[in-house]
Amino acid sequence: MPAHATPPFRADHVGSLLRPPELLRARDDLAGGRITAAELRAAEDEAIRTVVAMQEEVGLQTATDGEFRRTTWHMDFIYQLGGIDPATEKMQIHFRNEAGDLSFTSAALNVHERVRLDHTIFADDFQVLQGLVTSNTPKLTIPSPSMVHYRGGPASIDPSVYPDVEEFWSDLSAAYAEQVRRVGELGCTYLQFDDTSLAYLNDPAQRAEIAARGDDAEHMHLRYIKQINAALAGRPDGMTITTHMCRGNFRSSWVASGGYDFVAEALFGELGVDGFFLEFDDARSGGFEPLRYVPKGKRVVLGLVTTKHGTLESKDTLKRRIEEASKFVDLDQLCLSPQCGFSSTVEGNVLTYEEEVAKLRLIVETAAEVWG
Repeated sequence: MPAHATPPFRADHVGSLLRPPELLRARDDLAGGRITAAELRAAEDEAIRTVVAMQEEVGLQTATDGEFRRTTWHMDFIYQLGGIDPATEKMQIHFRNEAGDLSFTSAALNVHERVRLDHTIFADDFQVLQGLVTSNTPKLTIPSPSMVHYRGGPASIDPSVYPDVEEFWSDLSAAYAEQVRRVGELGCTYLQFDDTSLAYLNDPAQRAEIAARGDDAEHMHLRYIKQINAALAGRPDGMTITTHMCRGNFRSSWVASGGYDFVAEALFGELGVDGFFLEFDDARSGGFEPLRYVPKGKRVVLGLVTTKHGTLESKDTLKRRIEEASKFVDLDQLCLSPQCGFSSTVEGNVLTYEEEVAKLRLIVETAAEVWG
């Protein structure tokens, strides 16, 4: 089978990569007043230059900046939307791993004015990435509009600003649509909406939490799909848009469990993206049966290689699982990637840089053997 000329590619990756130690030290030095913001920016530029070269060297066709300038995959973007700020109150975030529970506190968000786009978010960052790639397609990753709502729910929206919640949804999608248009003007041809909510909602425990805060948990995924589609309605010609859905990724831990069954029919049949990055690295993600709803023309990037630990998967196992998935969606529509980013937050997952590179190389080699 021929290689894909447009993304997502046969061998691809989600976006975030492990921050190098020297960059982590530079961030600490900025916090301690030992260097300036300009010096941190220069350190980020150098680290991104190195990691872009790595992505090209292992044989990937796309490259990201590893999200090296961010603290988290989503809030660095969301807090730059006009009308949204961190709230004074804190929220408890609960993750799990093989050793038990992992909890921490984080600032909630507060929608205190009409949501709008005051500037093109990550514009300078993306332009730096464009200037560093030599052969690869630069990819920009941003959180989907769903994440603005899922993070705080109705309590995060000031009712005096939005007495009618439909106006909130309209403003939010309009802000995103403007962001999409503007990054298209910068030359972005590969944009990804990262969205944990559409995966979390497959977990009955997560739906119970959503219902307890006053949302319609049984139909929330339909609302999110509708709003993402509104954000993409005027997207530029020639721009590929994918979405990545996982069940939480923080220091090799997760939040939710369950297959894609609950959202699959609407998600694959109605969401107006070109491809789906899906988490399938262990039994927690369910089986491939929901892929039967994927229509012709859409691509599925199978996240079969875990970023949660450094143990390298076998090619034979990956090939067998790709074959299993091809029983539900045509092999030509499939691609291969890690199940999530390697460093969704600045802390990163529990594996080494060398293990990260080995996994990316494995994906490239396996894809070449499967698809040619």
